[in-house]
Amino acid sequence: MKVVAAMSGGVDSAVAAARAHEAGHEVTGIHLALSRNPKSYRTGARGCCTIEDANDARRAADVIGIPFYVWDLSDRFHTDVVEDFMDTYAAGQTPNPCLRCNERIKFAAVLDRALALGFDAVATGHYADVRTTPDGDVELHRAVDAAKDQSYVLGVLDEQQLRHSLFPLGDTPKPQVRAEAAARGLLVADKPDSHDICFVADGDSTGWLREKLGERAPNHGGEIRDETGEVLGHHEGTYGFTIGQRKGLRLGRPAPDGRPRYVLDIEPVSGTVTVGPREHLAVDRVEGDRVRWCGRALEPGTMLAGESVTVQLRAHGAEHRAVVRVAQERLEVDLIEHADGIAPGQAVVVYDGTRVVGSATITDTRRVSA
Repeated sequence: MKVVAAMSGGVDSAVAAARAHEAGHEVTGIHLALSRNPKSYRTGARGCCTIEDANDARRAADVIGIPFYVWDLSDRFHTDVVEDFMDTYAAGQTPNPCLRCNERIKFAAVLDRALALGFDAVATGHYADVRTTPDGDVELHRAVDAAKDQSYVLGVLDEQQLRHSLFPLGDTPKPQVRAEAAARGLLVADKPDSHDICFVADGDSTGWLREKLGERAPNHGGEIRDETGEVLGHHEGTYGFTIGQRKGLRLGRPAPDGRPRYVLDIEPVSGTVTVGPREHLAVDRVEGDRVRWCGRALEPGTMLAGESVTVQLRAHGAEHRAVVRVAQERLEVDLIEHADGIAPGQAVVVYDGTRVVGSATITDTRRVSA
């Protein structure tokens, strides 16, 4: 099988490429150029999007013994990921750019180009597991290493994308991957993992958004109020807040009961940010649109329930038992036990045991206090 191995310059993608090559596939390594000016995205070797990363990926390909190319997807990345990130924050929501990158870049633009060039699949260093059932259906499952599992950010992949995807690390704990990289002579064996948003150079997403959005209405300035409507302070833009945020509110005076305040609501048109006690963050229902099925699609009217049915509401977040209903182009999720700080714009990913059923983008939540 002819395989494109997406090599970010980190240890995971390097070992994934090596395993695919060792399995007998005809592997070509590619590194994605996601910015025409890499220094504007990251400084230093941070695991993605720098010149150092491209060089690390090339050296790893040389050690493995596979051809290597750089694919320029910077325009597509800026439009589909960076601008989406800005637009979502401007709308008072909280995006997940890694999820959007997987959906629109790594398993759409890259896969489309690979198939057009005659390749059969794309291999990445994501921690997840693709399985084919005896009936020929394809399924996405959690990785063996629960701490590194990335099935949440892959929950946007559809059946056809899964059929052309390889995740060689799904059955291996991360420490073993590093040990294997060292044994293979890959210099990235001890390279630190990347955790920040790749296109925010210094990790300060609020400052980055302030610079990029500037005076773009309706995001410059507004009031911070409590639940009674009392004005507690002012802010420079709703993009600096997310539901559940506690730090950086700069209110100047404590709540009457002395307890911390949290962001409960963001209204981008008026610029109003509402804060209140933590217990008012509790949510027992979420709804989402832009439904994506990881495998066979479920028909409207389908209900998923039982001990094995759970949802995950943020990357590396906890699983929550739930009852899931499939509506017309929407998901309706009732949580058995409430969750805190769930923001529109995030993804709700549905699981049946370890299997990823599908995902949706959260549009509405219902608070327990309501």
